Amino acid sequence: MTKDVIALTPRMPDPWAVLAGLLSGGPDRLVGTRGEGAVIQLCDAQGRPLVSVEAPLLVSVEGEAERLLGATAPPVPYWWTEARATTGVAEAEQLAGVFATRLAALVGGSAWPPDTAGSLAVVKSDGVSVAPEPAAAQPAIDVLTQKVAVVIQDRPVVAMTAWLSDAFRAAAEAGLGLQIVSPAGTTLSPVVRDALGGWPSRWIVQDDRDGYYDGLTGAVLRWQDGAFDPVISPDATEDDPRTPVAAAYQEVHDTGERQLGLTFRMVHPADERLVLGGGLETVWRELTGEPPAGWGTSEPANLPWSPARLTDVAHERAPEPTWFVAVGNRSRPGIATVRVTRTKAGVEEEVTLAFGYGADEEPPLDALPAAAEALATRHRLQSMLVQLRKARRDVAVPPRFEGPGVPLAFVLGAEEVRAMPGDRARRTPLSEQPVRLGPRTRPALYYPLPGNPSDLAGWRDFEQLMRHLKGA
Repeated sequence: MTKDVIALTPRMPDPWAVLAGLLSGGPDRLVGTRGEGAVIQLCDAQGRPLVSVEAPLLVSVEGEAERLLGATAPPVPYWWTEARATTGVAEAEQLAGVFATRLAALVGGSAWPPDTAGSLAVVKSDGVSVAPEPAAAQPAIDVLTQKVAVVIQDRPVVAMTAWLSDAFRAAAEAGLGLQIVSPAGTTLSPVVRDALGGWPSRWIVQDDRDGYYDGLTGAVLRWQDGAFDPVISPDATEDDPRTPVAAAYQEVHDTGERQLGLTFRMVHPADERLVLGGGLETVWRELTGEPPAGWGTSEPANLPWSPARLTDVAHERAPEPTWFVAVGNRSRPGIATVRVTRTKAGVEEEVTLAFGYGADEEPPLDALPAAAEALATRHRLQSMLVQLRKARRDVAVPPRFEGPGVPLAFVLGAEEVRAMPGDRARRTPLSEQPVRLGPRTRPALYYPLPGNPSDLAGWRDFEQLMRHLKGA
């Protein structure tokens, strides 16, 4: 059974339903709390957690249960209640399963995974105990060493849940890397991929042939000195430290699916009237004809799209940075992350956005100049890079090779164009000269990159453009 069990219910679990679920271990099982009462835990005789239950989350965005769990949820809005069992304790997994099954039985709905539904009887857990602190101190962390915190995720999609977000935060505060272990067939949310960063943080995939490998690089891994690290080939040298690549990672099949990716930054004056999220909504509308479906501070994205509410959250957290995720609907898969930071220049919004397209769908490349102009004239665009790459329509990251994107266009904001000496921004060594966006007196510039989208020539053109703009 998976370590995570989720109840999807049309009604909010009331205190009596939660209590009935917590009695899955019998009336003598200890109950504790964490996070100012946001997490309730069933504990062993020493007070260490067997099962951690997070406060129910109201989800008002369609398609999130299907995207992250492959499950059919009740009509929105519905309640998402997660229980996480302590790793390696069979009774803990049974307790979590009975908790979710009881909850669904009492308030309606269903439990995920589907094989969770079963007996409602009390789980015999007398004498069961779990690892001592500090490994059990953080519910999402399964193994803790002096190098890394390891999280085991047996879910269809490893998403940036509140659990995993807490694990990232705890690992960062302790100066540790975060390593996520998942079975073969699991995919990764782009949000988690972008948060992993570099070594020693990794996504580790279990594999029948090679044991373990890095889901983002394919490097075969072994548990060595308190962390998953690459296996070194016998013929490796200091100048050529060869690492075997997993066979599963190299099994690439071109389905014709593609992703259109945009990365852009906006810098706003620090004004009380500032509303965030407008730039993201503008691009989303230009490329899909509608705004994002929803947003949140973790996955699932649970709130209907609202720049005003997003701004309120960022304002409450200021001057600390704020991070959001936004998602599209099922007809046009899309996902974006937004990082809001207060700097000397003002309020910065960094957006990473991707839309997925099937083999029979054409990305709206003709709409890119209009989207760029709207950002430049209405949302204080600083810069934007547009790429097209062969990747899954559902925008999930598979544990196999996906080629890099090919740059299609680069945009320089009006202030950056104005700050550049002479005609450097307007006259480039590329065969296609930039397109002026906005007013003639303060234009932004759109640079089409003439590289063939089917190969990597676009990167050559992009690098040449960057060297020119920097005066190199």
